[in-house]
Amino acid sequence: MQYPNALIAGSKIAVCACSSGVAEAFQPRLAIALSHFEALGFELVLDPNLTHNHQHVSAPKAVRAKQLMQYLLDDSIAAIMPPWGGEFAMEVLELLDFDRLASAKPKWIIGFSDISTLQIAISTRLNWASMHTANLMQLVPKQQDEVTRAFYQAITLSKEQSFSQTSSTSFENEYSNIIENPELPYNLNEPTTWHTLNWPNSGVSGRLIGGCLDTIIFTLDSPYFDLGSFCERYQQEGVILYIENAELSPTAWLRALLMLKFRGHLSQIKALLIGRHAALMGDKQLDFHQALQQADISIPVIYDMDIGHQAPNLTLINGALCEITPELELKQTLV
Repeated sequence: MQYPNALIAGSKIAVCACSSGVAEAFQPRLAIALSHFEALGFELVLDPNLTHNHQHVSAPKAVRAKQLMQYLLDDSIAAIMPPWGGEFAMEVLELLDFDRLASAKPKWIIGFSDISTLQIAISTRLNWASMHTANLMQLVPKQQDEVTRAFYQAITLSKEQSFSQTSSTSFENEYSNIIENPELPYNLNEPTTWHTLNWPNSGVSGRLIGGCLDTIIFTLDSPYFDLGSFCERYQQEGVILYIENAELSPTAWLRALLMLKFRGHLSQIKALLIGRHAALMGDKQLDFHQALQQADISIPVIYDMDIGHQAPNLTLINGALCEITPELELKQTLV
């Protein structure tokens, strides 16, 4: 696994809207986030289409791919941070020149949601580590919960170094109104409880890979998410898959889990980490926990974790070796 350099004062970060741009109502929040990163000492390079948004994208796919390629090939850039996710990051994947990127300097791709579609392609195709964590638009000065603060430690780490995380105390069940008050942090209003299935007394370890199931379900088993090859590459340590659900109903969620099972992916991995469900219940005959039980998964599982669209978000590094204790502490090492 290739790890990008640690970020330090003076590091250059490209803010690239490779999926959605930021509409006018949210631009005051964007300004606060950008100012925050400048105050931390980073040099920001802003995508010309950052504040454009039409039909869920900042620009046509060819424009977004060209801009992203420019940043990925620029060895002066240390990290790429989209403002947030969106719907159609997968459109740019077939327009990226992975042969050219293979000789580029690795860069951190930072964020979550639709951005995980890009992160997984980069991590599985190029073997670059990537960072599934809070999006730029969430990283404002007043966001001071312990789980989010772990991000600022993670970006300073070099190869061979480690960091540890545990569950949040509470999570955001109802979003803060950042249009009316763009400085607001998360509205952490519900107690957090992680749950387990089949969890062994000895804990679990393996290489991390994962993201938003709503989007990566459509790239799985394609050249942009060959999970089988990734598992084969790291068969000595094994692989831990993490997934989260933004919009899938309980029935769609169950179908997705069964798809992972029927295609043999659950037998390839050592454990499955599942984030809290941000999607509405929809069909009241089946809830998300019942769907998980009905999928009859036999490998170790932790669910309702701090992953996804109900903040805060753990910082999970695709490719890092993750050791999870019986007490559910996650230690990630950049090896």
